[in-house]
Amino acid sequence: MHPYGFLSLLPPVIAIVLAIRTKQVHISLLFGIWLGWLIIDHYNPIQTSFDTIEALVNVFKDPGNTRTIMFCALVGALIIFVQRSGGVEGFIKHVNRILERYEKRKAGSNRIVVQFLAWLTGLFIFVESSISVLTVGALYRPVFDKLKISREKLAYIADSSSAPSSIIIPFNGWGAFIMSLLVAEGFSDPFATMFRALGYNFYPFLALGMVLVVIFFKKDFGPMAKAERRTFEEGKVLSDDAQPMLSEELTDVKAKEGVTPRAFNMVIPILIMVFLMPVMLAYTGWAAAAEQMPEAAWLRKLPYAIGQGSGSTAVLIAVLTSTFFAILLYRVQGIMRTREMVELTLKGISGMMPLALLMMLAFAIGAVCKELQTGQYVADVARAWVSPHLVPFIVFLVSCFIAFSTGTSWGTFAIMIAIAVPMARQMEADMYMTIAAVLGGGVFGDHCSPISDTTILSSMASATDHIDHVRTQLPYALTAGGITALFYLVIGLLR
Repeated sequence: MHPYGFLSLLPPVIAIVLAIRTKQVHISLLFGIWLGWLIIDHYNPIQTSFDTIEALVNVFKDPGNTRTIMFCALVGALIIFVQRSGGVEGFIKHVNRILERYEKRKAGSNRIVVQFLAWLTGLFIFVESSISVLTVGALYRPVFDKLKISREKLAYIADSSSAPSSIIIPFNGWGAFIMSLLVAEGFSDPFATMFRALGYNFYPFLALGMVLVVIFFKKDFGPMAKAERRTFEEGKVLSDDAQPMLSEELTDVKAKEGVTPRAFNMVIPILIMVFLMPVMLAYTGWAAAAEQMPEAAWLRKLPYAIGQGSGSTAVLIAVLTSTFFAILLYRVQGIMRTREMVELTLKGISGMMPLALLMMLAFAIGAVCKELQTGQYVADVARAWVSPHLVPFIVFLVSCFIAFSTGTSWGTFAIMIAIAVPMARQMEADMYMTIAAVLGGGVFGDHCSPISDTTILSSMASATDHIDHVRTQLPYALTAGGITALFYLVIGLLR
């Protein structure tokens, strides 16, 4: 019997409801964490308060959490560097030249082109969802503002092209984690299994495709349509009561006076960061590959090494290396002196403190959900009435709910793969479709949950109000999720 039953659902659900209703995400998450420990501590408020504080401290006991929070803070320095160096301004000039060509052909087409370029950028930076959303936000925010495209739309495009591309092209930490879970379930070739399941992983493809439909056919609906009208007609890129996630210290940074804008001052550091991600994944996973495949050639070891690498280590080393290279690049050009760069680094990190705090709270509520066995309870309830033909359909719905409630796709993968794989074996359901349903459901939560780190980062990188981003994006995510669920239902019934 589950130790907490229905009560295990209350902390994440109440935190989500409060966040949407009050727009006070930090307080909502903190209350959710406190409520979770109140249940665990048998309603002793004093002990609960102590345990809540300890839970926040314990976030940093996990090296992966610490590296992720460090990355989020340090990327602020990189963002402020590329802005101050004139790199962003130089890139915008290049983009404007492209837009001018399209503007001559058809009036207004530049709005379509720049949105498509943002989507394409997010798609190609598949090595890490965090890097993807941060890159798209930093590069395109000034262009979107100039063209009177809402910040909510930028956050939606950045978010919808990050996690979906990371799961579709899994040469990254996502693939590494998924393969490790499949190995634990007895799959001898997790890489091949993951790719066979990819053909049934409908949600990320639909999420990516929906962005293109919205861009090219201008089919905005729901809160996003209102946001776009507000921006285009009134010139307000944010709603009147918006609280942008990114500090004004980062959004208002201009190129240094007298500096010639050069796009490579931004492009080169970002390319280094993107390039180093798979390199560091391979490096951190090479020992495991050598142990598992001692006689294999290095080319055969490489995919396995990437799969076994540490995603958090890779992304932290990538951003550190990129930042140090940027410092050297700007110092050689005489753009900045050492003292100024130190000051900018501290300014960039301080601008990321709200995000770092939010990440800490998100990790803490994930931990309390694990302690309450929230995901296990939902999965156990669903398992009691699932038929073989409906396994992928139900698994997808349950995975969506868990991921949305807990804000973690990886946590959903860990919970549901351990349950769905044995269930599919026992009930003789389609194994690859079941695995795909878990992965798609996890991506759904990562895409639209207000406590997901990728959703938070999308709001931050686009400098938009976090709850406004969630509200405007949710109808699109629900549409793609509903079509995906229908696919699993129909295919399951036809088999």
